[in-house]
Amino acid sequence: MSSSLGDWLRRLVGLLLIFGAIVVGLSHAPDRPVQSLVARWAPAPSEFIEVRGQLVHLRDQGPRGDPLPIVLLHGTSSSLHTWEGWTRVLDKQRRVISFDLPGAGLSGPFGGQYTPDDYRGDTYARFVLDLLDALKLPRVVLAGNSLGGEIAWRVATLAPGRVAQLVLVDAAGPPFTPESIPLGFIAARLPGLGWLSQYLLPRELIAQSLASVYGDPSRVSSALVDRYFELTLREGNRRALRLRLQQMKMGEDAERIAQVHQPTLILWGARDRLIPPATGQDFARRIAGSRLVVLEGLGHMPQEEDPARSLEAVKGFLGLR
Repeated sequence: MSSSLGDWLRRLVGLLLIFGAIVVGLSHAPDRPVQSLVARWAPAPSEFIEVRGQLVHLRDQGPRGDPLPIVLLHGTSSSLHTWEGWTRVLDKQRRVISFDLPGAGLSGPFGGQYTPDDYRGDTYARFVLDLLDALKLPRVVLAGNSLGGEIAWRVATLAPGRVAQLVLVDAAGPPFTPESIPLGFIAARLPGLGWLSQYLLPRELIAQSLASVYGDPSRVSSALVDRYFELTLREGNRRALRLRLQQMKMGEDAERIAQVHQPTLILWGARDRLIPPATGQDFARRIAGSRLVVLEGLGHMPQEEDPARSLEAVKGFLGLR
């Protein structure tokens, strides 16, 4: 009996090892050099510029004579592509600038004159101010989603004279309790597993993470998953994500939100389970004179999930036709 049990356990261990090897083999996803991703994800009008030695993937569209360009800031693990639906409409009348934040998209991790491995909110805000200086933009409209929204209000409090108007889309800021967290974020934050996630990345993990932040998961297309999957593999991005999630402190500097005095539009997906709609109400209470618009049926990234519907209130706020 003992010998039979031993044989059975050895067979089980062998099967588990084989299964594990298959999973690792299927999930193995090494970093990709930025050059291998440019052709697909940076066609015209994309360009690459340097800001204090930091490579930045950027798109600058619309009339150059616009006195108040609109600058769009994406969220964690996203890229400038999340704004394409908005940009196609806005750039007919306004100058629109979108770019990949350091540690995301094609820009890659912080480098050049920036402190490596520092992905705190004010670090990002100061980087945005450096970018505005590089582009010679004295004053802009700032719009941001999630982390991008947090960066936007931080910029508005650090340099109020540089920001004419704010659009906060499902933004981070006040303390909140998530109802659901993307699996990819969970994996990146777990000790040990976070390190392992720099080398393994099942495509299905990206698909499930996107489904969890969309109000209607059926809107998550294979092409959308491809984009997030491939840009996550840009060399250095997974490590940067892990560091960003480790450095993030819920509600840090939230008292500064009340210092925002610019005209502010707050957009929120009613089905946002990552940063629930109650956080939008919190922003509205903290920012005097702000306007909150809740978008029924949409999730954490309404600008991507339904660009046309989410843009309607923005056009009115900006005085566009």
